[in-house]
This record gives sequence, structure tokens and C-alpha cells, in this order.
Amino acid sequence: MSTKPRLFSGMQPSADSLQIGNYIGALLQWREMQTTNDAIFCVVDLHALTVPQDPKLLAEQTRKTAAQYIAAGIDPEKSILFVQSHVPAHPQLAWILNTITGFGEASRMTQFKDKAAKTGTDSASVGLFAYPVLMAADILLYDTVAVPVGDDQKQHVELTRDVANRFNSRFGDTFVVPEPVIMKATARIYDLQNPTSKMSKSAASDAGVVWMLDDPGKTAKKIKSAVTDDDREIRFDRGAKPGVSNLLTILSAFTGESVPALEASFAGKGYGDLKTTVADAVVATFDPMRARALELLDDPAELDRILGRNAERALAIAGPKLELVYDRVGLLRRS
Repeated sequence: MSTKPRLFSGMQPSADSLQIGNYIGALLQWREMQTTNDAIFCVVDLHALTVPQDPKLLAEQTRKTAAQYIAAGIDPEKSILFVQSHVPAHPQLAWILNTITGFGEASRMTQFKDKAAKTGTDSASVGLFAYPVLMAADILLYDTVAVPVGDDQKQHVELTRDVANRFNSRFGDTFVVPEPVIMKATARIYDLQNPTSKMSKSAASDAGVVWMLDDPGKTAKKIKSAVTDDDREIRFDRGAKPGVSNLLTILSAFTGESVPALEASFAGKGYGDLKTTVADAVVATFDPMRARALELLDDPAELDRILGRNAERALAIAGPKLELVYDRVGLLRRS
């Protein structure tokens, strides 16, 4: 049994490709964390259902997301990498946790309020409302100690902690109470064409989004077409120079050099130099990852075998925990 602290995290399969923000904000850091943690990574396809999905695309997008996890360095032998719906304990535990989660505290989740505000509360699904409770089940099933999240998900981990403490108080010590691990500041990557808005898989325009599975030429063209400003000075200033600051952030993440060191190296140079350097760095990293992901996707049976084997590893942990929860709340065991 591993003595390393247990870690759990995941992403939704909500597009054909992950984007550069997913790589810098999650995958790059997950790859490092798997060496120091007993890591579990999930493609959270059940969470994806909280907004309308095309059934013809969802399974393929799930495979593509898993392939990109592996291509980016998540080792399915070192870590557990599985698809959420392959382990039924997730929605089963979520139902139990729903029964001890207050309507008021669920209503206060800002992500639900923000998403519901865009479409109207009447059209928002109960699943979207209960999303944080399913996330709590994801985490608590595995005695997770550390949950790497961005600032926008910290509130959900706080709810998870509250629910875990409440369950333990009512039914006895059952769940490990997890701690959020806020991802590094480099996680916030902005749209290349609108550098005041966070880069998103759901962006209105594809022009400002760099996809991991994009052709290298397309990636380079997007970066070289990034919006900057009328000045020529290459310096980090999020307020006055959001486009340049975004490019420096990306370059720092891909090269490991600090932003101040990069500013110094570009002294006297122009935006064209910066864009070319960023494009070269991103393509040099993404091109072999793209090749590896496409290789995995060319053999879906083998990829499914990897995911199936890892789902069994996840179930070996989640199953006994769910049985304990059922016993604690008094559900009758099937004979």
C-alpha cells in the first residue's frame, strides 16, 4: 500500500481537444504531482452531462481526453487513470451525499449561479445544481488528501470538506477530509484574440484558442496572430499589456524560465520575436504529444483496455468505501 498522500483530480471531455490552458493549468502540474502523490486522475464524463451533449460525440471526446492525459505524461501504470462512468460508485455515493447537503449551501455555489445566469435558472438542470455534490463523491470515495484545483473550483472543495465533516459527525469516522491545492498562477491563460478573457474550450471563436491536437502549422499561425498592443516594449503588465503578458506567461510555462528573465532576454526586441519564440516552444512540446495521442486513438481497443484496467483499480478502492457508507447510513445489504 502506498504511503504517499492520495490525490484526485479530473477534467470534463467537453471538446475534441484539450487546450493550452488545460495543459499548463492542470496536465503539466499533474505530471509532476504523480511522482510525489498516490495519484488518481479521472475523465469526468458524468459531470459533462450537466449541460447538453451530443451523444454521438461524447464517447469519442472521452477517449480523446484520456489519450491526451497519457500523451502529456500521465502514466496509467504509475497513476490510476479512468473514466468516471466506469465506476458506478461515483453517482451512488453522490446520492447519499445529496441527502445530507443543504439546499441553501448548494444554492450558494457561484459556478451554478454563473452558469444558470447565462441560460436562466428554469433551463438549468438539477444535475448542474448538484454538480458539486458529485464532485464531493469523486473526491471522498478515495480517501483523497489533496485536490489540485483552480480558484474557480476551491468553493466546491470547501463544500466537500463540510459534507465530509457532517457525515463523519452523524455516522462515525468514514471520510478523509481533503485539502484544496490551488494550482500555480501560471494556470490562468487568456484567449489569444481577447486577452482579457480566460481561454476556454467553449470560446465563441476558435481563433484565440490553442488546441493540443491542432496541426503544428495552425498552432504557430494562431500564436503569431495573437492580439498585443501598439507599443513595442515586451514587459509583463496584466492591466496595460494583457496580450503581451499572456504570451510571456505561456512561454514561461513551456520553457521553465521566469517571466522577469524572459523580459530581460527580449529587451530591445519586438513582438514578432516574442510571438515566434512562443510559437516554436509550444509546437516543440505539443507536436510529439499530438503524435502520441493520435497513435493511442488509432488503436481504440487498446486504449479502452487501459481505461478498463484502471477502472478496476479505482473500483478496488471505491467499492469498499461505498459499502462502508451504505452500512453507516443503514441500508440493507443484498444477500
